[in-house]
Amino acid sequence: MIRSTVAHVNLAALQANFRAIREFVSGPAKPPQIIAVVKANAYGHGSARVALALEEAGADVFSCADIEEGIVLRQAGVRAPIIVFGALSVSDLDGLFEFSLTPTISSPGAAKAVHAAAGKRRTTIACHLKIDTGMNRLGFRHDNLRRTLPGVLASAHLRIAAVFTHFASADVPESPLFNDQRVRFEQALAIVDELVPGGGPARRSRDVAEAAAPHKTGKVMRHACNSAALLRDSRVWYDAVRPGLLLYGIVPPPLASTIPLEPVMSLTSRVVAVKGLRPGEGVGYGWRFQTDAPRTIAVVPAGYADGLDTRLGGRGHVLIRARRAPIVGAVSMDMITVDVTDVPEVEPGDEVVLLGRQGSERWQQIDAREVAAAIGTIPWEIVCRLGTRVERSYE
Repeated sequence: MIRSTVAHVNLAALQANFRAIREFVSGPAKPPQIIAVVKANAYGHGSARVALALEEAGADVFSCADIEEGIVLRQAGVRAPIIVFGALSVSDLDGLFEFSLTPTISSPGAAKAVHAAAGKRRTTIACHLKIDTGMNRLGFRHDNLRRTLPGVLASAHLRIAAVFTHFASADVPESPLFNDQRVRFEQALAIVDELVPGGGPARRSRDVAEAAAPHKTGKVMRHACNSAALLRDSRVWYDAVRPGLLLYGIVPPPLASTIPLEPVMSLTSRVVAVKGLRPGEGVGYGWRFQTDAPRTIAVVPAGYADGLDTRLGGRGHVLIRARRAPIVGAVSMDMITVDVTDVPEVEPGDEVVLLGRQGSERWQQIDAREVAAAIGTIPWEIVCRLGTRVERSYE
């Protein structure tokens, strides 16, 4: 039994987006590999089905936020390497070894914990080393590496397969921080090379965990590019790029792109009731919408428990019968109300498009960037927050 509100995930569009991104970065003599970002349940799209479709399309590596997300992918049958980008210093690390996951070493505490766990198993594990070049979250400070890294690189149980950073302002074109971080990262790479003379432990260790290292060229892999950076500057493509939002057919605002992308997810529901409002009446909690003229209201069974933002009331729109209709009144836990006065002959059962297309005209499409702009947030939040009770339908 499927609820009225359904997220439709177009796996063919996802694979086409992947191929388009791969084509876009294919200019260099040695194109970068693609690390497909499938954290947060693949940005709300469903990580298991998405990862399997991307693996079929040729994704080299996957990345997720924590060990539990990686285990979900392995249990779904994903065979490609999986990088865990999140903090590990206080995690249960058994899953790294049981499910062949590649951890990120982003702090002395994480290095100590993963070293001890690998030592207990008498093995060596491939890791990605994160450098903080200005984000000021996780990562070894770029200006303190000669003090903090020697102990990590000396570990007999850690093999540094890659070094990476994360940009804080790649989607802010006017910010100088993006280029500052690029320069800092390249300086950090030189320091890492200096600290691993002759190859060092980062290049000597070999064991089963080597399968989790995307490159086996004898050189530590470098990566830095999120979706926005991928679009902005080919200098930071390095050995691999990490598209997230772009995979799902959404260009990070305010950037534009020539890559032919298609939104992967649409969100639909159904009208369950149609009511009339008399002059002076309102609708919903707090009567946040009141009318001084007769209006027709459609009730749609999707609310904030399904992931709709409460700020959509009075700001957002839906599509019904290929017409735009404003969301009015409060967004409730389980319902929204829509003003369909100007939409002819609306009746229960009519399809309601909350994200997606209903017609061929540009105005007959509502995408995540539009919704985000209407309520003052970001498109990542729009897709990631879709609730678990929203059925995912794959096509």
